[in-house]
Amino acid sequence: MSARDNDDQRIDDLYRGPLGEFTAARNALVKTQRGADASRLRKLAKPTVVAWAVNQVYWNARKVFEQLMKSGERVRKAQIAALEGKSTDVRAAGEAHRRAIADAVKEAERLAAAAGSKPAPDALMRTFEALSLAAQPPDAPGRLTKELRPAGFEALTGVTPVARSAPEPTAKDRRREREEAAAAKRLAAEEKQREAAIKKAEAAVERAKKKMLAAQEALKRTRGQG
Repeated sequence: MSARDNDDQRIDDLYRGPLGEFTAARNALVKTQRGADASRLRKLAKPTVVAWAVNQVYWNARKVFEQLMKSGERVRKAQIAALEGKSTDVRAAGEAHRRAIADAVKEAERLAAAAGSKPAPDALMRTFEALSLAAQPPDAPGRLTKELRPAGFEALTGVTPVARSAPEPTAKDRRREREEAAAAKRLAAEEKQREAAIKKAEAAVERAKKKMLAAQEALKRTRGQG
């Protein structure tokens, strides 16, 4: 392994390590270098909580991260094909991408919670979306330092749209959109209810365990006195 590869490995270790130890670890790494190399390391920015959580998905849940990036690439290709007048299923690509984002957010929250952090879910969602739809993925994945925001159509620069008039949405289209929005809200509400029910059940089990232990202790004391 070359000196440069070794430095890259140590930088990767900084961004995959505990967020609270980043600054101390970076400063310790700077002391091992001199001149331009030390200056380069000193400029490494500490990630925000959201950026750190996104990085952890790359380092610790690579399959989820790669699925997200692939789904984002499929969305970009579908959008470009549609703009060029080619037949493509943009909706199916978009739905798969939304599922991949949800999986990545869930994994980021799990990894962050294990480390005692709680990044904002909305910021995680936006960052994963922007990261996966970027025309040029980061050169060094896993080293994100701040939240990202999804780009607009400027991300498709260079694509020449086919000139065609867009059909007016029909009453059926509008009704379907309303139904889809309502279904999405219902699913979100049901998921929250399920999570609340699980937490309530877990708490009840914990209380039952404590009561059982207390009863066992009381029984032992009673037998001891008899």
